[in-house]
Amino acid sequence: MEFANKEYLLLLFLLLPYIIWYFLYKRKSEPTLKMSDTYAFANAPKSWRMRLIHLPMLLRCAVFALVVIILARPQTINPMGNEEVEGINIMLAVDVSASMLSNDVQPNRIEVAKDVASEFIAARPTDNIGLTIFAGEAFTQCPMTTDQATLLNLLRHIRADLSVNGIIQDGTAIGMGLANAVSRLKDAKGKSKVVILLTDGSNNVGDISPLTAAEIAKKFGIRVYTIGLGVGAENAQGQVVADIDYKTLQNISAMTDAAFYRAESRSELSQIYKDIDKLEKSKLSASSYAKRYEAYLPFAVLALLLFAAEIIFRTIVLRRIP
Repeated sequence: MEFANKEYLLLLFLLLPYIIWYFLYKRKSEPTLKMSDTYAFANAPKSWRMRLIHLPMLLRCAVFALVVIILARPQTINPMGNEEVEGINIMLAVDVSASMLSNDVQPNRIEVAKDVASEFIAARPTDNIGLTIFAGEAFTQCPMTTDQATLLNLLRHIRADLSVNGIIQDGTAIGMGLANAVSRLKDAKGKSKVVILLTDGSNNVGDISPLTAAEIAKKFGIRVYTIGLGVGAENAQGQVVADIDYKTLQNISAMTDAAFYRAESRSELSQIYKDIDKLEKSKLSASSYAKRYEAYLPFAVLALLLFAAEIIFRTIVLRRIP
């Protein structure tokens, strides 16, 4: 325990003159009764009230000491540390183009992607995980972190109507999204570096092609697991017409010694994340930062209790007349 305002502790020295004054001078000012002879009381036993005669003064001193401690602001500290934990460096690259609002996967593709990714994150508390989102442009929604609460909160707030509302450019820049995720992973410590790229379309915009981004990922030893999400639609001949460029996604994963998955339902997507969950783990260094917590409350409660006890003893139990 530490004190934020240590200088207030000097006030405790005021107790010394008070105690001296109490025993040397205050007792002399109390009412007295003169008697010709006290022999009859010499061997009389002391009552319990006589034994507790100085208790109110002691309680008053204790209350004063506790008030001084409260003013000094006692704090408990969770010290900063560095520990090694088992985990993987992972960047989630999630497509947030307008097509992710399609409801062929109920309630829609983006909500299913968010829910399953949240379950995956919650099941990996020691992993260093970050989040990239992309449509016609790519952004880092959350840098890699072991702070699950922050990451999950940012994940819940991603939307697929940003391009519809003109906030970002519409389209599917798979290469830009992958390149953004790789830039966050390339300098990460640990052997295992993984990108989980989820999209429901084909690359149709952006300055970096998906295969060029895959080459960069391969150079840095980053494995890219690709997921094509969506059922697709049927044309007039009854053939399935898919907007997802499965071949490019397969090539990306093959180039980086990873795997390509196709998900047409929530259960399939959950199973894909479970398969990825079996990846090799490696040592990561996780830092914890010092946090201070105010610890005055127990002292305040005790001070109130002792103050109440002092009043009760002084005015009722040990009341003096006159």
